[in-house]
Amino acid sequence: MKRLKGMTYSHEHVRVDLSRIKNIDDTNLNCKEETIEEFKRLKELGVDNVVEVTNMGMGRDIQYMEDVRKASGVNLLYSTGFYKEPFLPDFFYEKTTEELADLMVHELTVGIDGTNIKASVIGEVGTSKNEMTEAEHKLYEASVMAHKRTNAPISTHTTLGTYILEQAKFFIERGVSPDRVYIGHCDIGGDIEAIKSVLKQGFFIGFDTVHKNNYYKDEDRIKMLLELQKENLMDGVMMALDITRKTQLKYKGGYGYESLITNFVPAMLEAGITIENIEKIFVHNPKRYLKGLI
Repeated sequence: MKRLKGMTYSHEHVRVDLSRIKNIDDTNLNCKEETIEEFKRLKELGVDNVVEVTNMGMGRDIQYMEDVRKASGVNLLYSTGFYKEPFLPDFFYEKTTEELADLMVHELTVGIDGTNIKASVIGEVGTSKNEMTEAEHKLYEASVMAHKRTNAPISTHTTLGTYILEQAKFFIERGVSPDRVYIGHCDIGGDIEAIKSVLKQGFFIGFDTVHKNNYYKDEDRIKMLLELQKENLMDGVMMALDITRKTQLKYKGGYGYESLITNFVPAMLEAGITIENIEKIFVHNPKRYLKGLI
């Protein structure tokens, strides 16, 4: 394979803790040294940027993330916002939509958690399975407000790949340009028609749950990619693994962050995805979405 440089993972977690809700220690990524070693390997493989989508209420630790960034040489783009129910912090419910937007703008323009380290992305902002709850609706309205004040790109979470079309409609109705929005986890539900629809509208989408075969098989992800290639719809596709568990890391016997490059990309090539489209996914599409940030 042609060695690509300047690659970007579009949706990852370096430091996340979902154990408050899930009550499983595995969902607490508190393994800094092991993460640093994996990110050094990513850098060797040509991954220069990772969009880190951990936000308020998800156990974000900006100093921990900075340690990983500095030690590995991989550029991390940090996020602001809130995830989805039931992971929203208590104070979310007490604040108005405008106050939530102000919080996001502060993190984008001043800094995160009392530092001068700024967020670059509004994300990952999520909807529930097949619905947008009342609280999530408030989150999305606040995200649009913050976006309009900063032009920061928005990165979303779809639960099991549902509510893709409805998310797109929400942003269009509020005057958000589709090329500023990345709709995440589109690969996990297999809804190829919804994927085609939002790509044709100009949105970016994530094939960003690679290797989560208990939800959707990698071989079927590749079949969808081949269909998108056939219809010349690869200009909005980006890719990642969305690692959120220690057991997904190599030191615990998992596939590790590098597996997207060392295992999945070769499988794509073998199936007939062109190197030109792989370069789009990892290099050119992220540059267009993250205008000026990488």
